[in-house]
Amino acid sequence: MSTPQHCPGFENFKELKSFSCKCTKCSATKEIFSDEFDKKHKCAECGEEIDFTSCTYEAG
Repeated sequence: MSTPQHCPGFENFKELKSFSCKCTKCSATKEIFSDEFDKKHKCAECGEEIDFTSCTYEAG
C-alpha cells in the first residue's frame, strides 16, 4: 500500500481561487471560494447578503 502525497480529493480543489469579500453594511470580511459563487452568502456579523462585486482576489 502506498502513502498518498496529499489529501484525498485534492485534485478536485487544486484550481480553486480564494476571494475576500467585505460586507457593504458592516465591513466584516468573508472568505468565499470560486466554486461557491453560485450560492447565496450572508455576512456572519449582520446577516446582510454578500455583494460579489465587492470581492477581491486573494490567492492563486
